[in-house]
Amino acid sequence: MEEEAYTKDGTADFCGKPAIRNKTGTWRACPYIIGNECCERLAYYGINTNLVNCLKFRLNERNVVAVNCVTSWSGTCYATPLIGAFLADAYLGRYWTIASFSIIYVLGMTLLTLSAIVHGLKPVCNETEVCSPTALQTSEFFTGLCLIAFGTGGIKPCVSSFGADQFDDSDMKEKQSKSSFFNWFYFLIYIGAFIASTVLVWIQTNVGWGWGFGIPAVAMALAGQDCIEFRKPGRSPLTRICQVVVACFRKINFEVPADKSPVYALFYTLIVLLDWCAVLVLVGDSNSFLDKAAVETQADRIKGLINQWRPYTVTQVEELKSIIRLLPTWPTGIIFTTVYSQMGTLFVLQGNTMDLHMGKSFEIPSASLSLFDTVNVIFWVPIYDRLIVPFARKFTGQKNGFTQLQRMGIGLPRSIFAMLIAGTLELVRLGIVRKYDYYEVKQMPLSIFWQVPQYFIIGCAEVFTFAGQLEFFFEQAPDAMRSLCSALSPTTVALGNYLSTLLVNIVTDLSTRHGNAWWIPDNLNYGNLHYFFWLLAG
Repeated sequence: MEEEAYTKDGTADFCGKPAIRNKTGTWRACPYIIGNECCERLAYYGINTNLVNCLKFRLNERNVVAVNCVTSWSGTCYATPLIGAFLADAYLGRYWTIASFSIIYVLGMTLLTLSAIVHGLKPVCNETEVCSPTALQTSEFFTGLCLIAFGTGGIKPCVSSFGADQFDDSDMKEKQSKSSFFNWFYFLIYIGAFIASTVLVWIQTNVGWGWGFGIPAVAMALAGQDCIEFRKPGRSPLTRICQVVVACFRKINFEVPADKSPVYALFYTLIVLLDWCAVLVLVGDSNSFLDKAAVETQADRIKGLINQWRPYTVTQVEELKSIIRLLPTWPTGIIFTTVYSQMGTLFVLQGNTMDLHMGKSFEIPSASLSLFDTVNVIFWVPIYDRLIVPFARKFTGQKNGFTQLQRMGIGLPRSIFAMLIAGTLELVRLGIVRKYDYYEVKQMPLSIFWQVPQYFIIGCAEVFTFAGQLEFFFEQAPDAMRSLCSALSPTTVALGNYLSTLLVNIVTDLSTRHGNAWWIPDNLNYGNLHYFFWLLAG
């Protein structure tokens, strides 16, 4: 009975003692973890949602430069999680990685807030609201953005894994709750995004950038132990991977025995590696090149021989195999993210040219249209979790309704429709511009709410694609490398944003040759933005 009181997955409490099942973990620990993520996302989206307008109007950047700055910064925010994941798995553990990188994040938010309120750090604007930032002001602003990008790297890959750690896989009830955790985790992310795209964007546009940056800075500072379960960090996961690769080439001339009993002692191998927690690895029967790393040679049998590049376990081989199996799925999220990144860049610039009025007097900021994406996600996550999954379970036999790959496959095609609709709207808008000679009109008489369908469809796609991808990389990852593998999901977002930057540069270069009209000029009324949207759809 005493053993039943403790978790069986190697987790410990804050003091390092074995975690007690009835006092730690499960949903009782999740408010602290999800609360931190909600505040971090509030801060992130409070910047990202309206950053293209900030760069265009406050720092006086051209459209192409502003768009590329946003996608490059967003890409970096999702690339740095590889650093945080490495530190979490190898040295600090997830809790202390989140705590330490949150401090860096808050420092970046503070610099950004100072750039909007302190005289000498905020750009001076004339009567027509044309600003002239100095080199110091621009440098201080981008320093804040860089710190935020680095701080994100320690939070993003760890929070979802840290939350999933609170559920014991040896308990079937807790294991089933883990899938719901990922759905609700994604739901709370978009609660933060909803507040950012409505309240904060309006404050930035109508009250001031100081308040607009200051509020998310305070929210991030307030983000928060007795009820949390912890996993001890182990040795560097990259070292473990390199050990297997080196071993394979050292033993390239050795054959894997037909009887793998010397290699695979048990079908399920339960081992303890140095200070690692006990890890359970399902050993496959693949007679692959990587199996050579686990073949025992004469040199391996020499007693007293110490070489960190020689002792390789079946567990290490299977960990590398697991990561390799993830790679074919990894690129699929890159294209979707390239489409998704347009919401915070070209969709906003397109909206700036349209009628922003909602009623007679109230104007909705163009960046706030992303709330329709956010509301759609907030609406569909509980519907998916409580209605679609139980219904689909009856037909598929899957406990989660769909496999993670099926879920991603449902979401990806929807991004094509979003770009087709965005391109068609732009073509209609340009037709009105040319018909009524609205080339120099800042806001033409076409309601911005015609953009709602393109935001709405991307929101539908997100529920399936991003949440499914997050769960896929966590579930398929080896226990000892879950932060590292969870970071593969953000890297698809990073590469998708970088791909958007690359495509914008390419089409700008090609479309301006021989004196042709730009696809994305500073005045979109002279451009051909619909070509870029249709390029993404193709």
